[in-house]
Amino acid sequence: FKGGDTCEYLLSSGRFLGEKVWQPHSCMMHKYKNSEAKNCLIDKHVVFIGDSRIRQLFYSFIKLINPQVKEEGIKHGNIPFEDKSASIKVDFLWYPEVNGSMRQRIKSWTEGSVAKPHIIVVGAATWSIKIHNGSNEALAQYKINITSIAPLLEKLAISSDVYWVLQDPVYEDMLSESRKMITNEKIDAYNEAAVRILNSSSRNSKAKVKVFSVSKLIAQETIMKSADGLHLPESSRDTNAMILMNVYCNKIMKPIDGSCCQPQPPLTLIQKIAFCFFTLSIIGYLIISLIHRNNYRKNKSCTDLESGEEKKPAISTPGVSTLEMLLHCFCKLGLIMTYFYLCDRANLFMKENKFYTHSSFFIPIAYILVLGVFYTENTKETKVLNREQTDEWKGWMQLVILIYHISGASTFLPVYMHIRVLVAAYLFQTGYGHFSYFWIKGDFGVYRVCQVLFRLNFLVVVLCIVMDRPYQFYYFVPLVTVWFMIIYATLAVWPQIIQKKANGNCLWHFGLLLKLICLLTCIYFLSYSQGAFERIFSFWPLSKCFELNGNVYEWWFRWKLDRYVVFHGMLFAFIYLALQKRQMISEGKGDPLFSNRVSNVLLFISIVSFLTYSIWASSCKNKTECNELHPSVSVVQILAFILIRNIPGYVRSVYSSFFAWFGKISLELFICQYHIWLAADTKGILVLIPGYPMFNVLVSTFIFVCVAHEISQITNDLAQIVVPKDNSTLLKRLLCIAGFFSGLHFFSAMQDQSRH
Repeated sequence: FKGGDTCEYLLSSGRFLGEKVWQPHSCMMHKYKNSEAKNCLIDKHVVFIGDSRIRQLFYSFIKLINPQVKEEGIKHGNIPFEDKSASIKVDFLWYPEVNGSMRQRIKSWTEGSVAKPHIIVVGAATWSIKIHNGSNEALAQYKINITSIAPLLEKLAISSDVYWVLQDPVYEDMLSESRKMITNEKIDAYNEAAVRILNSSSRNSKAKVKVFSVSKLIAQETIMKSADGLHLPESSRDTNAMILMNVYCNKIMKPIDGSCCQPQPPLTLIQKIAFCFFTLSIIGYLIISLIHRNNYRKNKSCTDLESGEEKKPAISTPGVSTLEMLLHCFCKLGLIMTYFYLCDRANLFMKENKFYTHSSFFIPIAYILVLGVFYTENTKETKVLNREQTDEWKGWMQLVILIYHISGASTFLPVYMHIRVLVAAYLFQTGYGHFSYFWIKGDFGVYRVCQVLFRLNFLVVVLCIVMDRPYQFYYFVPLVTVWFMIIYATLAVWPQIIQKKANGNCLWHFGLLLKLICLLTCIYFLSYSQGAFERIFSFWPLSKCFELNGNVYEWWFRWKLDRYVVFHGMLFAFIYLALQKRQMISEGKGDPLFSNRVSNVLLFISIVSFLTYSIWASSCKNKTECNELHPSVSVVQILAFILIRNIPGYVRSVYSSFFAWFGKISLELFICQYHIWLAADTKGILVLIPGYPMFNVLVSTFIFVCVAHEISQITNDLAQIVVPKDNSTLLKRLLCIAGFFSGLHFFSAMQDQSRH
């Protein structure tokens, strides 16, 4: 840890990921769009002073504001640019040498009430080397001139951003005869003089000229592609312009994926309250532990010398043990949340941009596949989609999704479309699992609902408080929560139709099908009526949960993307349980699901359907068009996978315990990755160990998986305490939870008011 000044890293160090993607050391660089650049630079005046290399940088910079600009200005003269819509002025001033003329121009901005530019970018040296044939006298004069200019630049740096651009290396083999005297040795000497002299007299940290040395590193990698050996290729100078934009604009625009030059966000009121709560929980747990330890020592088992019998210690009361368990959970959770905050809100650990390559995605996939097959065991039961099999399914899907996120594979459309099927498969299991429970058990009690809602939402609610993020930010949990409530409402409203009742009269099956048809009709209507959907979720308090950036459009998009798959899961569960009840399928160990002929035909159709979907997804050219078809066709690959996995008896009788272990904590893995495996709210990668990418991934993954497992245990323990089976106690707890959310809403309103 060398301090939190990521601006210094951005301006001085980094490396290329691939050929064109520049990765600053320790932080993430945002790619600014034209609209963002205009918003940042509104009413600003930017000046570039120097030679033809600085002119190149000037053009790349103004193209970030207006891409239509052409490089048609006077080569050896001043070039003005103005964007009247945003009142932005950017000027290039032709001063190819550091001399008296340049000094006079800079001095004019320091005198009287002359308007100073907001950003000043200066750099020159190659002309001095060329005109004076690389003489030592020219270098000595350069040092004298820059010494006279340095105090003026430092004075301007008090109120403006001043950057001195060091000279890029040249590709000597390509230089023309008139430029042969410009050698990298001479350039290094001029750069060394500039760095030594600039800021040498400055004692005020604010009055500091920023040395733009990163362009040297970029040029070292790309100057071979130069057209003349002196000027950088277009992609390299565009990178330099983007770095300049990040240095100035990140602290103003605060982009999520631009961690360079961003200050640490101040603690909110709710975060401070959460910090106090977790601190008190840790102190309370330590006090109770000490008291129990002292009591244990006093009542420790000992042998009675007279009777020869062992005395047993007094048993602690249930009230104290429940309190201790509660404080123990919050103590662990407090330490874990501190780690979350340090990873993704404090400027303690480094963050880097993602960069996709096929090998970074497919090699880890192959690796976990081998591990999964290695840990193959026999299942306890051989029913279709038994618990071990669904845990295995969730596990391998979650691991694939994690690799997809960390490798940045969303940029590769075929992979993106297949991952969309995996997300749909999670929701399919939601429909299948909850429908099966309510249909078989007929348990529509409040206890069941509260247990499910608590287990789904506990971690997300805590993260919303600690990480200062809206509920909708963790989109998958709101999605499964709403679908659970829809399934519950569909089956719980009158008439309640369950398997036991339907077995007595077949007409009840038609009643249930009518309910499912009504549900499908509602889904279809809402998916094509954005206005109706937004009106429903814009009502308070739903709007507090489902708004993101002031509207519910993101929620509508997420819901619409997999709108039919939960219904498909419910329908599949209904058909499967009906066939099972009528003994039309064989689920014995090693037996095929149907007769050999039917099984072979269904297996062939399933394999063809599975491959057909994959071919279609791999041939996708337009993400929007493919997303439109996805809700209707994703079920094809899901059903094909279920049949391939369950029709052969020997395949149905085994499972991977490796994948199943991850499946049991899949929800926690999905949520925790946002902040302690990825970084900047999933936009980048957390770097605990800089300079060693593979070792860093191993260490951060180990911690991430351990934390997810621990949070799963904490959630299960707290669910038993917070959601008891006794109805009267449960009602009191629900009133307490309602009070908690009312208080949270009150403090949130205070927080919003103070921000405005």
